[in-house]
Amino acid sequence: MALAQSPSPPPAHQDLKSPSEFESIGDKAARSRAMFEEIGKLLTHPRCLNCHPAGEHPLQGAGREHSPPVWRENAATGAVGTTCASCHSDANYALAERATYKSIPGHPRWGLAPLSMAWEGKSFADICRQVKDKNLNGGRDLAMLQEHIAKDDLVAWGWNPGPGRQSAPGTQDAAGKLVQAWIDTGAECPSSAPSIRPQ
Repeated sequence: MALAQSPSPPPAHQDLKSPSEFESIGDKAARSRAMFEEIGKLLTHPRCLNCHPAGEHPLQGAGREHSPPVWRENAATGAVGTTCASCHSDANYALAERATYKSIPGHPRWGLAPLSMAWEGKSFADICRQVKDKNLNGGRDLAMLQEHIAKDDLVAWGWNPGPGRQSAPGTQDAAGKLVQAWIDTGAECPSSAPSIRPQ
């Protein structure tokens, strides 16, 4: 009988730079682009990226396909998705000490982001254009986008992911301030950046 493999260790914690750490960049547009690249560290971290995949399955851990297998609903084809609430409750749930995974994450609105909000495999430049496009970001203008990152309680889960998971970089408050500073400097997008792949 094969033993279950232990999950990969969570990625090392990262901090987010504060808006003041970009003040030395004199050109406002260049400063804005640099700030979005810092925001990109957050958006492509497994705590965010796992629920913003490009495929039909959520990711878990450091970018592995979800196990047990689950599927995204596809209204266009009539494919019925997996109900996340079958396993994920309204809050993080700690598992037994000897369990392979330390906890099952949870939130009342737990689920996959729509494909229009998929970031997996995209460059920071592509993600930036996507999060600014109201047709792709759930109808949010820049102020609503900032509020979503700064105050949404589902987004907040990224900094309180439960035992066995590394939290997202920085804090939700720091992320909100960084997004606001990016907006205040013109919400410029990087011209090019390497494609981001799950680790």
